[in-house]
Amino acid sequence: MLKEKILGDGDSMCGRYTLIAPFVLIIQRFHTAKHIEASNYMPNYNIAPGSNVMAVVNDGRENRLGLLRWGLIPPWADDEKIGYKLINARAESLSTRASFRSAYQKKRCLILADSFYEWKRDTSFRKTKQPIRFQLRTGELFAMAGLWESWQNPDGRKVFSCTIITTEANPLMAPIHQRMPVILHKEDEADWLDPKNQDIRGLNQLLHPFEEELMLAYPVSQAVNSTKNNGPELIQSI
Repeated sequence: MLKEKILGDGDSMCGRYTLIAPFVLIIQRFHTAKHIEASNYMPNYNIAPGSNVMAVVNDGRENRLGLLRWGLIPPWADDEKIGYKLINARAESLSTRASFRSAYQKKRCLILADSFYEWKRDTSFRKTKQPIRFQLRTGELFAMAGLWESWQNPDGRKVFSCTIITTEANPLMAPIHQRMPVILHKEDEADWLDPKNQDIRGLNQLLHPFEEELMLAYPVSQAVNSTKNNGPELIQSI
């Protein structure tokens, strides 16, 4: 296979998010027939690339909840470190980029969250960046559209990884960043997960900006800038 040259997207985003809902609520919300043990789940206020993240896949029969490494590793990759350059996938190029084309056809997933962070540049003082938290107005769980892949390293170990799909920003997001993660509506999640669904035109129509009136945003502490920090203080409004 001709391997594409891998470049990080200069305008990629969604590099940090949260999942703090109780495990039982996650199971109920996403109707997962099979899932990891509750002991393997810990609320996380500062999920970063390279982490094992909660995701839902469908095996053709039922939804399964498990962990995927954030940062997609294509099956043809020579080095798993490529995943750090593929934490996001632009919706507009899923059908054309070799890294994503196959997964877009049959390895789609839901990446679970209850908010995400983005940084607004503040030029008034040392050109710092102010972290902003984005969530649904209801505060409920949501699913970001994702892709997953299986990669095997030279010693035979398999790594299951994922990427978050981004689209153009809605008016709430646009002053902060030109991109935003694709948040799926509940009624579209089953179509997105179904591996038998290879209607690319129909799938493309799901990858649009989420309605701004259903979301809210507020500034939070710069403590979220460090992945060493991970606690409820990170999501408090300042």
